Amino acid sequence: MKFFKIKSYAKINLSLNITGKLNSKLHKVESIVSFVNLYDLICLRPINSNNHRVYFKGKFAKGIKQNNSISLLLKLLDKKNLLNNKRFEIKIVKNIPQQSGMGGGSMNAASLIDFFLKKRFFKLSKKELINLTYLLGSDVILGIVRKNTVMSSNGKLRRFNKKIGFYVLITKPNFGCSTKLIYSNVKNFSKSKYNNPSQKLLTKHSIVNSNNELEQISFKKYPKLKKIKLFLTQFPNIMFVRMSGSGSSIVAYFHSKKAVDLAAEKFKKKFKSYWCITSKTI
Repeated sequence: MKFFKIKSYAKINLSLNITGKLNSKLHKVESIVSFVNLYDLICLRPINSNNHRVYFKGKFAKGIKQNNSISLLLKLLDKKNLLNNKRFEIKIVKNIPQQSGMGGGSMNAASLIDFFLKKRFFKLSKKELINLTYLLGSDVILGIVRKNTVMSSNGKLRRFNKKIGFYVLITKPNFGCSTKLIYSNVKNFSKSKYNNPSQKLLTKHSIVNSNNELEQISFKKYPKLKKIKLFLTQFPNIMFVRMSGSGSSIVAYFHSKKAVDLAAEKFKKKFKSYWCITSKTI
């Protein structure tokens, strides 16, 4: 049987605020989330076997653990017998860097759940879907529907059809950031701003004037990230520069393809050993 092919897009945080802590010791986060035209490719097909087969390949496949998001998802689905004892061979081509703040693993799990639901392998109520994604990771729910999303600190999501249309230069140094480490250093909380989200939050003015509150912590731990941001901020026609998630990706935003291509050329000359790619929000 031929493989089904699924594009698992990277998410980026246009803003990120920490507003408190939950009883579970997880932090209360609010964020404006978008997606870019950078994706891992998931190929899967049913197989005659007692076990699922999961493989990773591609530029950023090295070091992925056995208890990855895809394997954990399959275990949960098997435990609930939602796949009716079907087994799958799944190959993931990793184009999204690990520990970059772009949710590569989480978006892989979300994309696979979305595929199974659309192909009617099983059905889930809204509550069941939320519970399943929560077991995999707090940001997995964001990837179920690929739209610009405002995540409120009360846990609610508001998705919008409005397109942003930013050209982006996504950069990443040759190291990643530990999400657990960065969040463990959060000492201060801000007041919630997104509990009554509207489409106005997706305007250029609103986004430019927001921020990522984890930057200060990540920059203190990894000074090279601050150096990257300062370099990108100096480009002509730059709109703004912001870290995604807890890092280590630093994203520069532009209005035009010409401007982002020029920035990429200059970045590659300055930081020869670092990864970067041009893309656009979708």
